[in-house]
Amino acid sequence: MPPEDGRRYIGFLIADVARMMRSAFDRRVRRIGLTRSQWLVLSLLHRRPGVSQSELAEMLEVERATAGRMIDRLERKHWLVRRPDREDRRINRLYLTEDAKGVQAEMGRIAAELLDDAMASLAEGEREALAEMMERMKAQLQSMGQRRAALAEAGSQPGVAP
Repeated sequence: MPPEDGRRYIGFLIADVARMMRSAFDRRVRRIGLTRSQWLVLSLLHRRPGVSQSELAEMLEVERATAGRMIDRLERKHWLVRRPDREDRRINRLYLTEDAKGVQAEMGRIAAELLDDAMASLAEGEREALAEMMERMKAQLQSMGQRRAALAEAGSQPGVAP
């Protein structure tokens, strides 16, 4: 049970830190003409070049039309290109342009600088311990989601007990 005032409740702390990091990042990337949603799209395409609009929408957890508008804006800035899929011409694959790769590198520098600033009061061992604990929490939550999905799937199959 969280304390009455919520100050030490880990869920609130994680949410507050994440919100403050996003706000600080937004302020720092504004000078290169980038919004958070555009940054997220560029980051995803950097890690997974060649995804389709549908796949990108799923990764962003937005509707396909919303992803399409984001893609259109990034295409107008010459930060991504659409290329037809080799096997299915109805599908366009998304790739970063050389301009976007430069922006991506700058974003990486900004993010690293922000993280250093945010963790300046932590010793190196504390930083490593925090990262390890957060990775374990993330893995636990992913595992919980997978179990829940498996139970839901089993419950939706006739003759299979949940």
